[in-house]
Amino acid sequence: MHWNMLQNMSPLASDRTARGAAPSWGRQIVVKITLLTLLCLVLGFVQGWAAARFYRPDYVAGFHVGMVQGALMPAALPALLMGKDVPIYAAANVGRLYKIGYIFGINICGTLFFGVAMWQSRKQPS
Repeated sequence: MHWNMLQNMSPLASDRTARGAAPSWGRQIVVKITLLTLLCLVLGFVQGWAAARFYRPDYVAGFHVGMVQGALMPAALPALLMGKDVPIYAAANVGRLYKIGYIFGINICGTLFFGVAMWQSRKQPS
């Protein structure tokens, strides 16, 4: 007999596969918290990088910059809570097109954040 066949015949092997198929509830929570923390850190670093480049007073922001600023706006929350006054909106913009891009950016960020928070593995317990 092959080694694989002997392992499959063992009652412990089927128990190990059943336990390994579906991650525990606690593990899923830890993974989600870790992913959300990493996402927030990445957004925070990108927001810090972008603030110096896209929030200049002489720069007129358009649709694409509005999307970037909208997507990074939630990443400014930790800095704002810690007392740092970071920009979240370009006062010098092209108007309606910038605002549409800003709203799209906020929705993209929300979709990523809540998509990670609400994501569930498709693996069904056997």
